[in-house]
This record gives sequence, C-alpha cells and structure tokens, in this order.
Amino acid sequence: MKNYSLTHLSDEALLANLGTLVATHREDTVTMLVHLGEVDARRLYLPAACSSMYEYCMREMRFSEDEACSRIRAARTARDFPVVFDALAEGWLSLTAVVLLSKPLNRENAEELLAAAANKSCTEIRDLIAERFPKPDVPANVEPVIVASAGSENLLTCEPESSPGTKRVDLPVAPAKVQPLSPQSYAIHFTFSREEHELLRYAQALLGHTIPAGDIAKVVAEGLRDLVQRLEKTKFAATSRPRTSRGSANPGTRYVPAEVKRAVWVRDEGQCTFVGSGGQRCQARTMLEFDHVKAFARGGEATVEGMRLLCRAHNQYAAEQIFGAGFMRTKRQVARLTAEERRSRETESQTRAPATDPPELDVTPWLRKLGVRAEDARRLAERDEVRAGATLEARIRTALKCTVEGRFVTRGP
Repeated sequence: MKNYSLTHLSDEALLANLGTLVATHREDTVTMLVHLGEVDARRLYLPAACSSMYEYCMREMRFSEDEACSRIRAARTARDFPVVFDALAEGWLSLTAVVLLSKPLNRENAEELLAAAANKSCTEIRDLIAERFPKPDVPANVEPVIVASAGSENLLTCEPESSPGTKRVDLPVAPAKVQPLSPQSYAIHFTFSREEHELLRYAQALLGHTIPAGDIAKVVAEGLRDLVQRLEKTKFAATSRPRTSRGSANPGTRYVPAEVKRAVWVRDEGQCTFVGSGGQRCQARTMLEFDHVKAFARGGEATVEGMRLLCRAHNQYAAEQIFGAGFMRTKRQVARLTAEERRSRETESQTRAPATDPPELDVTPWLRKLGVRAEDARRLAERDEVRAGATLEARIRTALKCTVEGRFVTRGP
C-alpha cells in the first residue's frame, strides 16, 4: 500500500511540490478537455454503445453526474472559444468559472467578457454576469407551514385563500428531485401549477372510495399505471387482445404491423439493441425507434426478425455506417428544409384570403360524408387541381384520387 504521508518533507519542499502539482493539474485538465471535446465532436461515444456524451462520461470515464455536466460544457465552450484553454492552463479562469460563463458567452462579447472575468472568484463572476445580463427580480412570497393533524398526513392541504384584491404570483418552478430513502421507497419533490394542483385534488375526490385517505403517492401511482398503459399502446401497440394487423400484408412500405411492434418490443425488452465494440449494450430506453436490421432502401422488411429497437442516436449512426455520414447529413438537411417549407406554406395558406367558389361546387361536405377528416377535407377543397374541376363530380373524383394516393387520411369505420 502506497504511503501518502508527507511528514518527511520540509516546508519549502512541500510548497514547491504543491505548486508544481497545481500547474501540472491545470495542464492535465486542459488536455483532458481537448480530448473530451474531440470525442464529443466525432461522436465516438456511439460505437461505445452510449447514446450521449453525458452517458459516456459517467459509464466509461466514471465521472459523477456533476463532473460529466461541467466538463462537457467546459469542453464545448473551449472548442468554440479556444482562448479558454489558455485561460485554464494559466489559471486565470477555473473550470467552474468557464461553466458559469458558457451561457452568456458569444462571438460578440467573448473577448471583453473573458477579460473582465480574469482572476475573479466564482462569486465575483456571478456578480459580473448579473450586472451584464440582469434578470427580473424573484417575486417575494411567504407561505405558512401547516402542521398536519394526526391521521391526515396523506391528505393534500389546500392553499390559503388570498385576501380580496391580492394577485397570486407564481414562483419559478423548482427542478424535480428523486431521492432514494430505502431499497423500496423514494422521496419525490416537484412543483405543481395551480391547474395541476386542482387536477390532483379532483383525482383524489374521484378515487375517494378506492383510496379513502387520499394518499397522494397512491393517486399518482394509479395515474402513472394508466399513463404507461396508454403510452405502451401508442408506442408499440400493446393490447390484451392482439389480432393480426390489417397492414401486415403491405410489402415495399415502411409500415410496421402492430403485431411486429409488440413482438420486437418484448424481445428487445424496451431497450436500444446497439452493442459496442467492447460488447456493452446501449442502455437507452428513451427516444427509441423501430429500425430495419437490413436497411429498408436495400430490401429490408418489417418482420419480427427484420426489425429491432434503436435509440435515435444509434439509429442515425447505423444509417451513417451504411450510407455515409455526408449522405445522411445532406438527407437530414433536405428533410429539415422540406419541413420548414411545408410549415411556411401552411402558414401562408391560413393567412391568405380563402378562394371564393360557388357553394354548389364545394366538395367539403361531400368529403366529410365519405369519411375524410375535417382538416383534410378543407385542405383538399383548396387544392388547385381539385378547384380546377368544372363540376362537383369532377372535383370529388380528383379529391378522392388524392386520398387514394395516400396524401390524406380518412377516418376508420
């Protein structure tokens, strides 16, 4: 076992060694941030089966949550403003100071703001930021602490009534916290809005026969069970009475039948299936997407064997491995521009004056009778090719052709 006692050193040697170690530590910190930033920029956390740089820092680098957040933010800030590397190495900015400055820093103020923050403590830098970038005052609020009577610990107490003419001011919402109390229990702290508070009280009232004491934990748990059941139905078609999907016999389309979604979700246990070079599986359970094992563009089919769960990051990474990062980057840019153009057209169509047609040529009510949704019926009626029809019959025929081509969705029976 290594001996960490320094009692044998003289005062001069101790101070000299400490100064050297601090300087070395600063240089090592800068070198580490340079490496972190480059790994982040190259997205090398993806081959390691991590869905984000944050997860990579905690799982592979063994950083704590706070360390991961601060070092990633500092690394990204220093990549944008390389002078930060010199500031850290020379000691006139600390790592915490860089994190504090990361939000207000921009191309226009970087040189002046960094110079103003040089050699200042974190408290002084907070004061500097507050002076340069002031925020509104936090409204004053005093609330009484109500001591619950025996047997009423689980009841939700009402807010005290405001005096006449008093305007209620909401405080900024505090971040939610989950703290383990024991292997079987957790303390959860979060802030409710007035509307959510009223919903909770109403739920307590509705569950009065099931949960007589109005236990908040039990009410929330009951709501979560219903929410999870609804989300499972939406996400992977979970149902207690599965049946063969109508769309199961649609080869050549990206449609994934409901029974395939259910089977794939159960098989993959609701987790990303990407496995890194070291054999670790990605732990992501959010932002999951159904992905073709063999790329759809190369003949992949929506079968149980042909589908898998991937998080969004690894889904994009897998596509880049097949088609190339440049191709996928261009494809995403085109998709983004197309979406923006579509939103612009929709906004324009909503603001411009509607075209005036004789009422007897309006196809909207006829489309509604045929099962077309109201919004789609209105959009169909406004299409140029539909309005070009000289008769009502011709217009309806053109509009129905659009629905057959899949551009609009009709209601089910």
